[in-house]
Amino acid sequence: MTRGVDDVPQWMEKSNRRLAKGLWWAVLIGLLGSLPFAYTRIQTEASSKKVEFVMDYRDIVQMSQTQPNPQSFVTEQIKVLKDAGVNAMAVYESSLEELSWEKEVTVYNAQNAALLEGKLPEVGDNRTYLLFNNPENVSVLRPMIEKAFARNGIPVSDWSFGGREGLLLDIGPDDAYMRPLPPNPIKMQMLKDEGFLIVPRLSDHVIPYNDELVAEEIEQFKALGVSSIIFDGDAVTGFADQADEGSLDKFAARLKEAGIGIGAIENLKIPQKGLGTLANLLDYNVMRVHSISEGEMNVGKPETLADRILLAVKDRNLRLIFLNASASKDASKGQITNSIGTVVETIAGDEDEGTKGAIEQIEDFGFKVGEAHSFDVHRPSAEKLWKAFAIFGSVALIAATIGLYLPKLLTLVTVIGAIGGAGVLVLDSSLLNQALALFTAIAAPTASLVLLLKWLRAKHDRKEGLPQSAWGRVGASIVLYVRTAVLSLVAVPFVIAILSNITYNLVLEQFRGVSLLHLAPIALVALYAVLYGYGGTVRSNFVNLMKQPITVLWVVLAAIVGAMGMYYLSRTGNAGQASGLELQFRSFLETTFGVRPRTKEFLLGHPLLILGLFLSLKYRWGIVFLVAATLGQLSMVDTFAHLHTPIFLSATRDLLGLGIGLVLGLIAIAVWQVLEKVWRGYRANA
Repeated sequence: MTRGVDDVPQWMEKSNRRLAKGLWWAVLIGLLGSLPFAYTRIQTEASSKKVEFVMDYRDIVQMSQTQPNPQSFVTEQIKVLKDAGVNAMAVYESSLEELSWEKEVTVYNAQNAALLEGKLPEVGDNRTYLLFNNPENVSVLRPMIEKAFARNGIPVSDWSFGGREGLLLDIGPDDAYMRPLPPNPIKMQMLKDEGFLIVPRLSDHVIPYNDELVAEEIEQFKALGVSSIIFDGDAVTGFADQADEGSLDKFAARLKEAGIGIGAIENLKIPQKGLGTLANLLDYNVMRVHSISEGEMNVGKPETLADRILLAVKDRNLRLIFLNASASKDASKGQITNSIGTVVETIAGDEDEGTKGAIEQIEDFGFKVGEAHSFDVHRPSAEKLWKAFAIFGSVALIAATIGLYLPKLLTLVTVIGAIGGAGVLVLDSSLLNQALALFTAIAAPTASLVLLLKWLRAKHDRKEGLPQSAWGRVGASIVLYVRTAVLSLVAVPFVIAILSNITYNLVLEQFRGVSLLHLAPIALVALYAVLYGYGGTVRSNFVNLMKQPITVLWVVLAAIVGAMGMYYLSRTGNAGQASGLELQFRSFLETTFGVRPRTKEFLLGHPLLILGLFLSLKYRWGIVFLVAATLGQLSMVDTFAHLHTPIFLSATRDLLGLGIGLVLGLIAIAVWQVLEKVWRGYRANA
């Protein structure tokens, strides 16, 4: 006769019960092992407090083309921006087109060059002619242009007119305009002399990769005091030739020698190719970049943009704020305008209106404008040992949670988990670390609610130990509220320890499985509420549930729950979209508290937990509210899963949510008591 799962020997049942208690002690030990990682992450986050406001210099040059005196416009605007607080200028790789915008050269096609010389153009001539406009700059620009075109096998010869030096390029003008040149050294020096930090924007357009050229550019950057570069285009410099030439390794070596870091632009639809590899080669000398586009600067309100910059700096650890501007046709004014004024008001504020700019706002939070640098990464001593404690504490938490559902299999689950934890520790795979962190994040809020349901049902079954008065139930609800939140947050130190690599702070890697985290605990707690604790076995409860008739009401309720679930999942992660009204509400919370608590916690999850506890202490059906309240518990853990957000800020956000949620929950209890009295009075008089 085959022994079933339900026929576990008595000695094994006792062993499983003792193991369940031992697992929670293992969780506690694992927590102690996780704390050094939290401490060193706080140290890391505190190591970079300077913010660079980087203006796109090319935008200023392009806007100058709409002015009667372009050079005067550029001079005036960089002074205005400097006075407003912009401390850096981004300079792109140049081109003949950009040099012509800057009035350094004048470019002609063959026909215009012939007209200039007073003769007919040669038949079939489609070469490019250029004249240098500033004699003092010829010695710098001429060799730069000659080398760039010669590297591409394009013949270059002398050409002059009217006493001005020039060049004849054996290439069509349209093609010549597109060929990349090094960043303009004259303009970089001018901006340096004006007191700006220089932030070059390099591309991967020069193919094949030319290490000699890169060495010259990097040496020039070093002389200008460049500390960071940002990449332009869809790939970092050297990416295209990495497989054949090892170009990324060579480029990284040049940057490391010069002490230059790189910028990682946030929220790109497609991450720049090779950025992660280059970041690793640079030992993560990386700063995150927040960019405000020309279009956003044209239509955005300065106060809204300033708030956005503040959130980027303090909430998401961004240290390079990239500002853009552009000229546009204003039909209402009948003239061409530009958004430089919006840039200035965004960062400097408006004294007449009494509004703070982004600079003053970030300074209020302990940041200051200066030369940004990457985080100094701190690691705990005996890191491997502490991580072993954290991993096996996480495994114990997951096993203990599974044991709440399958107690007879606890020993087997624990053994399998221990083997898996050893694999995670030894292999140190990013994917395995993320999987363990995800399961841990799911386990803690699930266990906290399941243990709460189990405790309440045991009290109701024994009909003892439950407070009878309303005030007694309120007091017990608050105690259980705090206990449940603490147990849910047990996952946080484990997630921080397991995903302690700086790549998560820089969002080069991200916590995966956000949708599963937002769904699994609710589903698991609902499963426990339905199948466990009604006197029968799990199997009999499931069979009875399946035998229930399906009514139209059930179908309607299922459709409503499904729609709510889809909307809820659509709002998780970074892809969710908020309405204008919600954005205003968020701004109000941010302004009021300095840190915005999460709406799903303080408006939904936490008040439902307090009200559900109050009702469950008297009525069994009150657990329905507790199932829904799982939302708030998992959201607290998810707050810390945003690993690019500072720990102190995440902790403040969770505590604010718990505090406000408690107040709203107590208000909900008061409203319930009033409605209950009204209902009783109505029934008594009916």
